[in-house]
Amino acid sequence: MMKKLQDQVLSRRTFAIISHPDAGKTTLTEKLLLFGGAIRDAGTIKAKKTGKFATSDWMEIEKQRGISVTSSVMQFDYDGFKVNILDTPGHQDFSEDTYRTLTAVDSAVMIIDSAKGIEDQTLKLFKVCRMRGIPIFTFINKLDRQGKAPLELLAELEEVLGIESYPMNWPIGMGKEFLGIYDRFNNRIEQFRVDEDKRFVKLNEDGEIEGEHSLKESSLYDQTLEEIMLLDEAGNDFSQERIIDGTLTPVFFGSALTTFGVQTFLDSYLQFAPAPQPRNSTVGEVDPNSEVFSGFIFKIQANMNPAHRDRIAFLRICSGKFERGMTVLLSRTGKTLKLAQSTQFMADDRSTVEEAVAGDIIGLYDSGTYQIGDTIVSGKEGFQYEKLPQFTPELFVRVSAKNVMKQKHFHKGIQQLVQEGAIQLFKTLKTEEYLLGAVGQLQFEVFEARMRNEYNVEVMMERQGSKIARWIEGDNVNENLSSTRSLLVSDRFGKKVFLFENEFALRWFQDKNPEVKLYNPMDVS
Repeated sequence: MMKKLQDQVLSRRTFAIISHPDAGKTTLTEKLLLFGGAIRDAGTIKAKKTGKFATSDWMEIEKQRGISVTSSVMQFDYDGFKVNILDTPGHQDFSEDTYRTLTAVDSAVMIIDSAKGIEDQTLKLFKVCRMRGIPIFTFINKLDRQGKAPLELLAELEEVLGIESYPMNWPIGMGKEFLGIYDRFNNRIEQFRVDEDKRFVKLNEDGEIEGEHSLKESSLYDQTLEEIMLLDEAGNDFSQERIIDGTLTPVFFGSALTTFGVQTFLDSYLQFAPAPQPRNSTVGEVDPNSEVFSGFIFKIQANMNPAHRDRIAFLRICSGKFERGMTVLLSRTGKTLKLAQSTQFMADDRSTVEEAVAGDIIGLYDSGTYQIGDTIVSGKEGFQYEKLPQFTPELFVRVSAKNVMKQKHFHKGIQQLVQEGAIQLFKTLKTEEYLLGAVGQLQFEVFEARMRNEYNVEVMMERQGSKIARWIEGDNVNENLSSTRSLLVSDRFGKKVFLFENEFALRWFQDKNPEVKLYNPMDVS
């Protein structure tokens, strides 16, 4: 039994795809699903006019804008592996959702646009991966267009991100002159836009094409051989250990839109990416092969099926085996629950899951039981996995329903959407008006669209501008300290929070009221 569980866990590969918007993240996700047989036809962002939308973008606002603003979860089988992909929001206003998603994976795939190189959002997400020690695989995309020189891109990787790289393959030309990739790892050339039987060209022991071949007539072939020689002599050595510990990133070149280089990338990724790893908890490291079932909630999503007004809590299984109908302990409350309704995902398509093991992501139907960061465990001894980061909102709006007759729907919508964690809810103390806080403006636009589409409520939002939010240690605070420059509110858990107009107002308040202890949740481990 244990051997069977170990084999199942070892076959899992769970990763998130991170990138700047427009680098090709959703397109690459689609093509991976295509190879996994999970979909028959990849609808890309480019095909919006035809009405084909990306399989992993299911929310209405995502289809309209061609961006991902939620983290989709998709599973498929490929070559003896069970692959779980978490497609993270590309837009920087949704960095919270992405950060939490990165706590639920064992590795990350970083996509870089060959024309743009490292962009701000990529840098932010990369830093989170490094901080958590997550192995990173790099896919440099859009080689079928003109972009930066490959050596320049590698230098940027090492200088800007501070990580060493090992190119698993190397482009032969780019843009209109893109002929294919020189596959260092498999000692072959993969040709671009040729018949399938001519796609791969074997190389000899010296890494060159034997005999006559049309590729040898191109100066780009000679240039590639020179660059490969340079990489062999002066580049970094390949090391699987350094890939696993996150200090070396294997680099792959390709074009997701034309599906070129994607299968080569997937095959190599599955060979070198880590299986589910042990995770820290209040009782020490938990082995994924443990007989005790455990996991944590890293995301809650309302209305994935608008027809049923449901809420799904996304659970990363960290150890043991899940079986539908099993009884578990919710560590935060000490109460037992029966996991009767569970699901697995293909964007908005879902199926009931009977069994799952460490590394898998499953959805639990939620009637308000779970909170982001909750740990669930089989047996009677509860423990808690590491806390998930709580983000400090920077932008605020005052929100109310346009139609007072819709108050019931308004309150229900706010409560459900707030529990997803992308926006935070605050109330003024005396008037009990609602304030929403978020990291970026787009979150408010998504909130407004979802209230209208999913709850049939039009809302009025009055901008309050940027504020500095600081929570208060303990609940004893003089409410008379509240002012327009340091507004005292309560969060959805009833904890008191000051919203300061700016840094000056924060410093002035601290100088005048040293007895009031303030803290930023981002600084609390």
